[in-house]
Amino acid sequence: MATLYNDKVIKHFTDPHNVGEMQNPDGEGTYGSPVCGDMMKISIKVENGVIVDAKFKTFGCGSAIASSSVATDMIKGKTIEEALKITNQDVLDELGGLPAIKVHCSVLADHAIRAAIYDYAQRNGKYYAGLEGFDPNADEEDRNHGCDMENR
Repeated sequence: MATLYNDKVIKHFTDPHNVGEMQNPDGEGTYGSPVCGDMMKISIKVENGVIVDAKFKTFGCGSAIASSSVATDMIKGKTIEEALKITNQDVLDELGGLPAIKVHCSVLADHAIRAAIYDYAQRNGKYYAGLEGFDPNADEEDRNHGCDMENR
């Protein structure tokens, strides 16, 4: 039987890493589209400018869960500046790809990471060039993030 998903995506969906709530996170970011139904929350713990732990809770499809799992793996051990350089393409590459109709899930991960770091920066009075122009409170209509409702 042919599948749209590679083994790595299936593994991260069926046995995701870093799932759950974090006690006293240093930053939390939620991103998603109520229209689409996918929502992702990432929490981070930061010590000396390094993300030492990351957790996620995702409401969405298997691709969204796999993207969350990989994204949180990718930011752990990175400095804030390094984590801000991670793009949705990096998440896609780490997963080994997603079907075109599911690429928006990697965008969710990218934005949720930025939202968590934005929250951390706000709480701690920090500035990061990688956050310039980022607005975690953008209007809901701007949050379509490529979701194709017709082919869901």
